[in-house]
Amino acid sequence: MSGMAEEKKGASALTSSTKSATTRRSTSGAQSATRRKSTRSQKATKQTADFTHGEVPAPSIPVTDPAQFGRIAVMDITPHEEFGRYPARVELGEPFKVTAQVFIEGRTKVGATAVVRNHRGKEMQRLPMTCTNPGLDRWEVMLTCGERSDVKPWEDDFAAVKRQLGEWTVTIEGWEDTYKSWLHDADIKVKVGDSDTDNALKSGAQLLARWAKTTDSHLNAAQRKTLNDAAKTMDDESLTPKERLAAATSDAITELHVTNPLRDGISPSQPQRFLVQRPESSFAAWYQFFPRSEGAYVDPTTGKIVQGTLKTSVTGLERAKAEGFDIVYLPPIFPIGVTNRKGKNNTLVAGPDDPGSPFGIGSELGGHDTVDPLLGTMDDFKALVAKAHELGLEIALDFALQCSPDHPWVKAHPEWFRHKPDGTIAFAENPPKKYQDIYPIDFNADMPGIEKEVERILELWIAAGVTIFRVDNPHTKPVRFWQDVIAAVTKRHPEVLFLAEAFTRPGMMRALSYVGFTQSHCYFPWRNTKEELAEYFAETNGDDGYYQHNTFWPTTPDILTAYVRDNGIAGHCVRAVLAAMGSPSWGIYNGFELVENRQRPGFEEQIDNEKYEIKVRDWADANKYGIAAMLTSLNRIRREHKAAFSYHNLTVLETSDPSILAFARHTPAELTGTGKPETLIVVVNLDGHNAHQSTVHLELPDFDIDPAKGAHVRDELTGREFDWSWDNFVSLAPWADVAHIFTVVRD
Repeated sequence: MSGMAEEKKGASALTSSTKSATTRRSTSGAQSATRRKSTRSQKATKQTADFTHGEVPAPSIPVTDPAQFGRIAVMDITPHEEFGRYPARVELGEPFKVTAQVFIEGRTKVGATAVVRNHRGKEMQRLPMTCTNPGLDRWEVMLTCGERSDVKPWEDDFAAVKRQLGEWTVTIEGWEDTYKSWLHDADIKVKVGDSDTDNALKSGAQLLARWAKTTDSHLNAAQRKTLNDAAKTMDDESLTPKERLAAATSDAITELHVTNPLRDGISPSQPQRFLVQRPESSFAAWYQFFPRSEGAYVDPTTGKIVQGTLKTSVTGLERAKAEGFDIVYLPPIFPIGVTNRKGKNNTLVAGPDDPGSPFGIGSELGGHDTVDPLLGTMDDFKALVAKAHELGLEIALDFALQCSPDHPWVKAHPEWFRHKPDGTIAFAENPPKKYQDIYPIDFNADMPGIEKEVERILELWIAAGVTIFRVDNPHTKPVRFWQDVIAAVTKRHPEVLFLAEAFTRPGMMRALSYVGFTQSHCYFPWRNTKEELAEYFAETNGDDGYYQHNTFWPTTPDILTAYVRDNGIAGHCVRAVLAAMGSPSWGIYNGFELVENRQRPGFEEQIDNEKYEIKVRDWADANKYGIAAMLTSLNRIRREHKAAFSYHNLTVLETSDPSILAFARHTPAELTGTGKPETLIVVVNLDGHNAHQSTVHLELPDFDIDPAKGAHVRDELTGREFDWSWDNFVSLAPWADVAHIFTVVRD
């Protein structure tokens, strides 16, 4: 039994090895080498003496260099992009998956544990990992950093949330599973009546007794007694081998092996970094409207449109709230230039009543730091923000870093713009497209000066209550520029989020995510077939989701695809379901409720585009289509089953029909906060005109469903209930149900 004391010492080897490493570093070379040699000799002698009649447990080998292995090999931890230079990003309390290769030599069994520590180094979570691919030694686990919260940045309780934000770590601890290795061999020897069975059982008795005294297992008195009693039974030669072995395989000890295992040779990985961000950094529902259209009407006397204002925009806030959205996104609200102002449908010549594009920013009235007087004043904007906060809505403001020829910067800082050889400033071009009403900024002459000015402007709007900036075309500016600006702003305001409107090359989109863009527009509008969507959903909700948070928008003022154009009301509902359920973050551009789906000939955008004119809408017509009701239902389902939403827990399900897409979201019980698993199963008919039938395969154990019982599911859109098993029949007709959104009902 003297070996048990040595194992107790070994269980705390992580701490002792750290102290040992510190001691070695502070000792001179020759003396240090002599002492190490002496210490190793003493330890080897003691282990030999203590374990002459038993096996020596695997020690925890000190690691003094990141390239060194511990006693157990831990490799290829995911997520881990760009050599760990950029931490993975998760929302506070968002479930996420970590995987690693964990193995040891020979056929010895190993285990793995994931340990989550907050930015102060305090351990917050410790969970066992599961081996999902023994052939590749691949282990995985779902974790969370903290608990989810609905607290808004302007609320008093946000201070407690803010204290939890920052860089957390996840450490993978590999360890030898001595109990499992012993049990594998002992079970075989007992079954075949091996001549060495008695030694095997006595070895098991020693193991259980040692386990009972191991501090790392964190056993209480009752658990220690269970192990010691089992050890005594195994040592009792008056019992049959089967009876002795049964003592080591009882339900109580089997449970302890899961919850409080004996971990020999503990080998921690290098800590993996995770940037924990505030609520709605991942899970968010956006709603966009143009303030100048909100409340606009036709003057019966003149027949001309009277534009809306920030004051009349309250109706847009109320509509967003009624439909269940969290964030209201406003396009630029700054003065609009007059020179080269665009007319209706992007014509080059504006009429006398054309309001111009709000993206042609700046006039003699001011630039990015000024509210367009036609919309109101800064006080009006602050009042709108206050009303939004009263409704529980955040305000996201568009920040388009570009100028009209009339912008104050053109005169004050001509060096900020690219000049042609003839001395004139070059307007924006994307041949054959020309943007004569916009001067793009040239960052080569004075990027530090531009950064300082942009930071000043963002601070002004943050002081006015803006908590999110949607940045227009960030991919046309230097990545380093955004890295500097976002770092400076978020250092002072970690609650501020940035959305990148970047429909561009994957490398650039990823780089923008690395440097601080919390969310991103993406290719979702152009993914329409079953195969395209399945692939894109897996990409969005896989390892890429640790860095690039794709936000799914069915349409925007710039995008109206052929699918939305051609599939009518059903198509709008299909795209809404896919967006709301396919990504934790989604958005709607207003007018979607009114089936505004007429394309400008030759372009994938709406005719009579709101970017160039003021829209007068009759919102009473929304009741005719039912789309607003669908949006409201989708946001309700998302709120009620928030625990099911993560960028890391979506599984595409096998279906037999090419027009039926099915996928599931699943969060295990230990991470939901309710003690029960949370599972959503979404089945969508992608054909907006024809009915389709399909079987949907559900791998029951993957979703914590007992195959013997099956699953009882409830359709959250209709309230109907069904019993599901491995393979299930569905039938969806676009004139009745475009989709099922099932929740698995748990006892």
